[in-house]
Amino acid sequence: KVEGMSCGHCKAAVEKALKAVDGVEDAVVSLEEKTAQVTLNKEVPDHVLTKAVTDAGYEVV
Repeated sequence: KVEGMSCGHCKAAVEKALKAVDGVEDAVVSLEEKTAQVTLNKEVPDHVLTKAVTDAGYEVV
């Protein structure tokens, strides 16, 4: 779950942050469900994905 998103800009910011992570092939964020679904093309540790989201200004719960 991703907390702190309130608009389409927030959704886009989280998607952009996740897609910038090496190994992330795609990221789809749902504003309504407050979730992020990530497709990887190699193994990426959870803490790296979490850091990308928190660095963008949002909270992973």
